Amino acid sequence: MTIAVLFITLFFCMFIGMPIAVALGLSSVATILMFSNDSLASISLKLFEATSEHYTLLAIPFFILSSAFLSTGGVAKRLINFAVDTVGHIRGGLAMASVMACMLFAAVSGSSPATVAAIGTICIAGMVRSGYPQSFAAGVVANAGTLGILIPPSIVMLVYAAATEVSASRMFMAGFIPGLMMGLILMIAIYIVARIKGLPAQPFPGFKALARSGVIALGGMMLIIIVLGSIYGGIASPTEAAAVAAVYGYFIAVIGYRDIGPMKGIPWQKEGENYASAAARNTAQMLMAIPKSFADPEVRKVILDASKVSLMLLFIIANAMLFAHVLTTERIPHTIAESIMAWGLPAWGFLIVVNILLLMAGNFMEPSAIILIMAPILFPIAVQLGIDPIHLGIIMVVNMEIGMLTPPVGLNLFVTAGITGQNMIWVIKACLPWLCLLLGFLMLITYVPQISLFLPEYIDELKGY
Repeated sequence: MTIAVLFITLFFCMFIGMPIAVALGLSSVATILMFSNDSLASISLKLFEATSEHYTLLAIPFFILSSAFLSTGGVAKRLINFAVDTVGHIRGGLAMASVMACMLFAAVSGSSPATVAAIGTICIAGMVRSGYPQSFAAGVVANAGTLGILIPPSIVMLVYAAATEVSASRMFMAGFIPGLMMGLILMIAIYIVARIKGLPAQPFPGFKALARSGVIALGGMMLIIIVLGSIYGGIASPTEAAAVAAVYGYFIAVIGYRDIGPMKGIPWQKEGENYASAAARNTAQMLMAIPKSFADPEVRKVILDASKVSLMLLFIIANAMLFAHVLTTERIPHTIAESIMAWGLPAWGFLIVVNILLLMAGNFMEPSAIILIMAPILFPIAVQLGIDPIHLGIIMVVNMEIGMLTPPVGLNLFVTAGITGQNMIWVIKACLPWLCLLLGFLMLITYVPQISLFLPEYIDELKGY
């Protein structure tokens, strides 16, 4: 009866168009009031504890702020230029460069829609001008943008780590090789299609131009080294690395590239100015610009937008944690686990069920909410069947990637539609051929666990665990 009331209330609220966070909270409160002895005061306390007790979740606002600065600060443009200089001379190279740029930006943003928005705005129009079909360009960027939640650091991985209490650092390690592999698969497919369709290639700019664009893009790429290097090296936790990333994102956007803030448009070295004079002038300007920047309208807008996204996501997480609390206290995951174990499903059969459930959920719900609802149910069953929790986490993340491209709630579809100005049906058709690659990749990740587990196990060996 408790299970029926909880899930019927949830699905009814979603069916009538209620926001997912409110639907999760309302169904949880209704179940608690009808079937539990908990008071309303304990519900409010649980909502507070949902975000305050999970130290890992503190990384989410920091990564969102870092992503906001990098998206606004022109880092994406510089990463794209570097990617084009690197692979643009290969047939279909502009599309490959778009994938490469998505991979690089994913490693500094942690968000899939942000990756599509930042890279797609420039790359889709650039590919169309170079003779690529618009549907081809849109499909490539929309699918490559899903790497934003697979290549670490990933906000969805942080949510999984908080929901199951596994190591966020190990989740990041486990996502690194699958993310690179998925990007490589997309590039190979692009090259094959480009050869068949005769898509154009850019002239090679030369090693000097490649080195120059690499140095310019290094400001953004250094964030990858700072964040992942500090986490993998055991220097910092994901939350500490996220805080450093937010500060670094601010400095590189406002002081380094000077795309926003009080130093916007001021060159590092003026014509005829020697290095010593330029260094002295820049030092003085930076010291004055840092306090002024927080009153700058552009900087304040970036911080405000990041705060709105963080509050929205944390509100969803808090209500989903309350939902998970109801599941746990009513022993719903244990009941479901016992039922499934009674069926005698082998591990491979259970993983088929997991993929089907997650693919269906991805059509209707936001990834973080799906993780927080499904992980407490699936986690104990997977452990009993001998499935590694980190492997299960990567399977769930890849399913969430596919959910970003499936209607009616596929966030990447809406972002791509906004960029191209096309309707949703057109975008879905453009993404469909590439989506088949993602489904094949999901099967590979599901049944070859060492793809996910090799790096964390290898680093554990190096550390002597």
